[in-house]
Amino acid sequence: MQIALAQINLLVGDIAGNTGKIIQAASEAKQKQADVIVYPELTITGYPPEDLLYRPALYSAIADALDEICQCGIDIDLVLGYPEKVDDKLYNCCAHISGGKIQHRYHKQELPNYSVFDEKRYFQPGSVPCVFNLKGVPVALSICEDIWSKPVCQQAREAGARLLFNINASPYHSNKISLREQVLRQRVAESGLDIIYTNLVGGQDELVFDGASMVMDASGRHCFQAPEFTEGIFILEYQNYSFNCRDNLSAQILSRNEAVYSALILGVKDYVRKNGFEGAIIGFSGGIDSALTLAIAVDALGNENVLSVIMPSRFTSAMSMEDAAEMCRILDVKHHTISIEPPFKAFTNILEPIFAGLSKEDTTEENIQARCRGIILMAISNKTGWLVLTTGNKSEMSVGYATLYGDMAGGFAPLKDLPKTLVYELSRWRNSISLVIPQRIIDRPPSAELKENQLDQDSLPAYEVLDPILERYIEQDQCPEEIIKAGFNQRDVERVVSLVDRNEYKRRQIAPGVRISQRAFGRDRRYPITSGYRE
Repeated sequence: MQIALAQINLLVGDIAGNTGKIIQAASEAKQKQADVIVYPELTITGYPPEDLLYRPALYSAIADALDEICQCGIDIDLVLGYPEKVDDKLYNCCAHISGGKIQHRYHKQELPNYSVFDEKRYFQPGSVPCVFNLKGVPVALSICEDIWSKPVCQQAREAGARLLFNINASPYHSNKISLREQVLRQRVAESGLDIIYTNLVGGQDELVFDGASMVMDASGRHCFQAPEFTEGIFILEYQNYSFNCRDNLSAQILSRNEAVYSALILGVKDYVRKNGFEGAIIGFSGGIDSALTLAIAVDALGNENVLSVIMPSRFTSAMSMEDAAEMCRILDVKHHTISIEPPFKAFTNILEPIFAGLSKEDTTEENIQARCRGIILMAISNKTGWLVLTTGNKSEMSVGYATLYGDMAGGFAPLKDLPKTLVYELSRWRNSISLVIPQRIIDRPPSAELKENQLDQDSLPAYEVLDPILERYIEQDQCPEEIIKAGFNQRDVERVVSLVDRNEYKRRQIAPGVRISQRAFGRDRRYPITSGYRE
């Protein structure tokens, strides 16, 4: 039996477009002499469809899509996913299509309801296995979270299965491939099943699906590894309960930095492309965050589809201006230089009567500068139809070191889940491939440059101290006492925790951004804005 793994990039809600991709992949697999093609989870709707599942018209579109797929005339078996309504109950379904009709159906039993998942909001769990004969092999169907459950695999084996198709929409976070491999190894050891794990690839809002489909036999041998963050149709031969990768093209696992950077590129590319934008705009300060954002945007979209806007103030150093212009030259990115001094003066003049008798210059004036830049960027976005990429990182977003309607203004936030220390690490890694970020940008101390001689460390602990505290508090849910016992300064810990807690209102207004950790702001971490709770 020749089995094709369809690692494809789908668009949520684009039933017609996804159906076309399904049929195209089936045709390509047939040309490669495949007998069966296995697609990702919820192939027809894309994943996650969220509250689109409440739209009645969705299901007539799915029915039409299934009819089109069944009647496509390609002599190949298909295993694919879609939402299925049965007696007013909705199931996450995997179907086996052969001979122009659906021959077998399986309903997902394990519905994840943690982290970024909320499938129990929509679906009912199935309860029975689906095992059938395919080219003389007893095959079972399963869906994503089922593979993390020992009983589901054992149930399939007890029903007579020898080979398990597991279709997935498993989103990326750092080290995810290693976790998946561990789980598959546990399942094959317990059940004795050979497992084909096919995963979705592509960006969907803040989620990025990394593909990295894999195959493991009953002995625990990792027989095949598909590439990460890449579409493809991969053919395996399955004979006498043994796998053979026909082209012997198992991919190497990416390093951590390369995987994170690849996730950022794919996340930006798909968000811009799938939402119909022609390009991206970046307010480039000459600092490390905007420099890395610019590099990611160019790698994702091409330099012809990126516009850099340099907006100096009275506090912007000559070094920042020089470095920004130099990086635009290296990347051959078109850029404009627009001083914010005239609008800043206009705003302060307008507000002078109201501010009379109040405190002297403070963060108010700093924020006005940031908001002048936000107005300029959004005006260019409105006029050109290009998307503004914000440049804030996770460290800044955690403690509120950002300006609402200023540097937070924009449509997508590539660095939203990257701590500042990782911003530096990725910048150095990107330069190791080819020099795109001037070294001086990496070497100089970070500064918002919104007042004289300003440095980030005037307002925050050093990032080497701040980031580990944030990781423990936000991603590991450690209490301040635990963090202090781990060796961190009590004053630093209490200050950081206080800043995180009281800046939830800002984070609710951040643009979506690529999730690369196991606890990103947004779908992952849901805290009340109005709260009397204090650690």
